[in-house]
Parts: sequence; structure tokens; C-alpha cells
Amino acid sequence: MFKSVIILSLAYGGPFKGTLFELVAEMGLFAKIVLIILLFLSVVSWAITFNKIGLFRKVNRETEKFLSTFRKGTNVAQVYLACVSMRRTPLSKMLEAGYKELEELSKGERNPHPDVRPSLEFDLKSATEKEKFDVIRMTLERTGAEEVNRLERALVFLATTGNISPFFGLLGTVWGIMDAFASIGVRGSATLAVVAPGIAEALIATIVGLAVAIPAVMAYNFFNNKLKVISTQVDNFALEFLSAVKKENIL
Repeated sequence: MFKSVIILSLAYGGPFKGTLFELVAEMGLFAKIVLIILLFLSVVSWAITFNKIGLFRKVNRETEKFLSTFRKGTNVAQVYLACVSMRRTPLSKMLEAGYKELEELSKGERNPHPDVRPSLEFDLKSATEKEKFDVIRMTLERTGAEEVNRLERALVFLATTGNISPFFGLLGTVWGIMDAFASIGVRGSATLAVVAPGIAEALIATIVGLAVAIPAVMAYNFFNNKLKVISTQVDNFALEFLSAVKKENIL
């Protein structure tokens, strides 16, 4: 597009022979500030993208290994010793929290509500099996939600970048076009040689804004889909853990 503008300018005998970099150098202060903001958003977005790609790859690989080990285990205690060292997968934290809760409930020694009056305390020793299972289930759900939120961290920046970058680009373009028309008014002429450089400078901001937004939106959608898969794995593992506890009749 820039080449087309330059060719038209030359065809009409205009003196403008600048390159894209020269166009950027000739931009006004406001337009340059917009480009700097967009450049910052782009650098941070790409850093988050590459970091998350590596993180989700490790999480996926370790989750598969974790589930394979868990399903081959003969009892919860054995599985706990074999899987608790896998710290990248959210399921490891769920296993650790669930197993510790299971130990305390099976012993019946912990009071989960120390600030409540004795008459209202939840008596673990007299609690039914269903009540104990509900406690473990809530622990697993809470831990799973915390782990998913941890993986989701920084993705909001990608979503924000994808939403605001086109508007920043449009802002720079509108400002550049205003400046171009102001120059026409000062010079008193409206030849293509006068208009083309200013319009070309103005359009750079829109192109940069779209170039920043498109990868950010694609990355956000990709990671959001990965998180949905992990959330499903978290929910399924909570059921598997409770099923294993039920089969062993620990409580």
C-alpha cells in the first residue's frame, strides 16, 4: 500500500521519494507516542505468548504422565508418593490437598471451624461419610480453581492488547489525517504530492495496531481453549480421586 502511494506520487511529478522508515521518522510526536505504546504492547504480548506456549506444553506432558500413574496405582497412598513430585500439573496440587484432607478426616482430629462456638462445631468423629466426602470435594474444587487461575494469569493482557490496539492505531491515523489536512490548508494546495505523504504516515498507525492485535487475539483464543481442556481435566480428576477413596473405603 505504501509503495502504491509512493508510485502515484511519482507519477504526478511529486518530489516525495521516501521509504517506510523515513515515513515513520517524519511522523509527528503524537503519532510516534502511539507507535511506542503499540510496540510495548507487542513486545509484552509476544513474551507472554512464548512463555505460555512453553508452560502449557510442560503442563500437558506432565498431566498425561500424572493421570497414567494415578490410574495404574493400587491405592491412594501409593499414588500420592508417586505423583506428588509432579509440580507442573494442577492435578498434583489437587492430589496433595485432597490426600491431606483425607488423612485428617480419617483420623477425626481436626476441627475445621476453630472460631465457631463449641455447640456449633462440626464434629469430625460423628460426621457421616457423605459429609466427609463433601469436605474433600470442596477442597479439590477450591484447589483446582486456584490452579486454573494460576495458569490463566497474564492472559488478560493478551485480551486487552487485542481489544485496544486497533483503537490506538485508529487514533494515530485520525490524528495523522488531521495533520495532513492542516498542512494542505497552510500550503493552499491539494495536489497528490502534498496529500500522499501525510496520508501514508497516518495509515502506518492503523497497520501497526492491527499487526499487534491479530497475534494477541489468536494467542488468547488458543490459550483459552487450552484452559478449557485443563478445567475439564481438573473436574474429572476430582471425581476420580473421590471414586478411588470410595473404593478403598478409607473414611
